Amino acid sequence: MKDPDQIKQRVQVWMVTVSAVLMGGKFLAFFLTDSVGILTDAMESIVNVTAGLITLYSLRLAARPKDAGHPFGHGKVELISASAEGLMILVAGGLIVFEGVRRLFSPSMPERLDIGIVVVAVAGLANWIAGWYSIRVGRKCDSIALVAGGKHLQSDTYSTVGLVAGLILLYVTKIPWIDSALALLFGTLIGVTGVQILRKTIGGLMDKADRDVLEQIVRLVSENRRPEWIDVHNLKAIRYGSFLYVDCDLTLPWYYNISQGHDACEALKHTLQEGFDGRVLVSIHSDSCGEKHCVHCQVCDCPYRRSPFEGARALTLAEMTESDEARSAEGRE
Repeated sequence: MKDPDQIKQRVQVWMVTVSAVLMGGKFLAFFLTDSVGILTDAMESIVNVTAGLITLYSLRLAARPKDAGHPFGHGKVELISASAEGLMILVAGGLIVFEGVRRLFSPSMPERLDIGIVVVAVAGLANWIAGWYSIRVGRKCDSIALVAGGKHLQSDTYSTVGLVAGLILLYVTKIPWIDSALALLFGTLIGVTGVQILRKTIGGLMDKADRDVLEQIVRLVSENRRPEWIDVHNLKAIRYGSFLYVDCDLTLPWYYNISQGHDACEALKHTLQEGFDGRVLVSIHSDSCGEKHCVHCQVCDCPYRRSPFEGARALTLAEMTESDEARSAEGRE
């Protein structure tokens, strides 16, 4: 299997290169046309290139192995780079809106719009392809930085479609204020994209629970459940770059010796590692069962059973993420 960190860095180099070429083309179109609508695309390209360079640096830093000063690795720097990108997008949107308002009071008809329309359309298509590829690789390699960058590029494309339509309308009608209106509209959309990226990255920096990851863990454990895995709870998962750190409590038969308990925990650990292609570090705390567990314990040859088996406890997301404190408060521990 190829190193996901090297793949992410190689993809990001291509993203920066493509963004730089497109930025040059858009600014050329702006100087030829003097269209503030095209300026919105050109200014956002500056953000694309700058954010791309920050992301590339963060991916290289995130690839460094964990050390004494960073026992969980350097993966969270990807969230910082994505936050910087979201902030720059938000600022760019504000500047574009400001320029659109200014031009609205002194409108002028752009020149050579036919050339500008072609350049913007081609750049938009290239952005969509690059964004699709970045999102695809980012999801495969669990890189929030690549996914955020790809979504940003694709959001450019969606706004470009409207921008091209507006420029065509401007070209046909020769109404100058349409150019300013386009800047106001798409500057606002760009700002909204920045806010959305910031919300997601701030959630990651604050270790907000990733429901999709937790549900995948629940599914893996349920599909590979062993009889001695009486109960799994207190589940937590934190992502650092490409790696996932999982912590949980596993309830085992109380009479298991240390070796048996270790083997049962290792089996659960192996299940999770296989499910996440080895990119997961697992910490498991083992608990001993009590008489209350007999009714749903699947160990059929248990010599200490006190109640007849009624049915296995379903490993739901709510059950597995419930803490010891919550169970104690409910009288279940």
